[in-house]
Amino acid sequence: MPRLDVIAVFAAATFVLTATPGPGVLYVVGRSVGGGRRAGFASMLGIETGEAAYIAGAALGITALLAATPLALAALRYAGAAYLIWLGVRAWRQRAHLAAGEHEGDGNPAGSGGWAAYRRGLVVQLLNPKVAVFFLAYFPQFLRPAQPAAPQVLLLGAVYLAIAVLTDTCYVMAASWLADRLSRTARAQRRRARVSALTYFALAAVALAAGDRGGTVRALGGATR
Repeated sequence: MPRLDVIAVFAAATFVLTATPGPGVLYVVGRSVGGGRRAGFASMLGIETGEAAYIAGAALGITALLAATPLALAALRYAGAAYLIWLGVRAWRQRAHLAAGEHEGDGNPAGSGGWAAYRRGLVVQLLNPKVAVFFLAYFPQFLRPAQPAAPQVLLLGAVYLAIAVLTDTCYVMAASWLADRLSRTARAQRRRARVSALTYFALAAVALAAGDRGGTVRALGGATR
């Protein structure tokens, strides 16, 4: 297992990475703005579940196989961008419904329940190949070569996820609080839906602009968050 001082350094570096706004943070913030605190937390859990899956893949060596296949990475990247565009279109249509005076009891659109938000966050993160490459490049820097890698990756992964949940929770709370204060009127609610839609479109553009595997590696150091 890694020494305590190594774990401490890893935790500090992870805090800086996860607290720095990136695509993952923007997604959670966008969902918190568009759907409220419940959608934000559910989306956050979906994002972290996707990261947990890639951490397990790194421990088992699956992530290395994926990172060595440019075609698979490209397929994931384009699929993720297409999914984000689809979510953006749905959010923009929500804005149109609000303009027409269509509301639900909680002010959220149909299909924005906790499970739906969790599922979308999970899919978004699983279709983000930068996450796989990031963990493949990040974790080995803190491993002890003389010991089995899998248990060390799982331990560091647990530390990473705990810190990520902490930082993302702060973003969810802040974004949902601000959105609630700024959405007192129907016009403000339409703007809230528009911000959510534009966030999806921006994330799709980032995914498409990431380029090939080389570009993904160069984007390490915050690109997954």
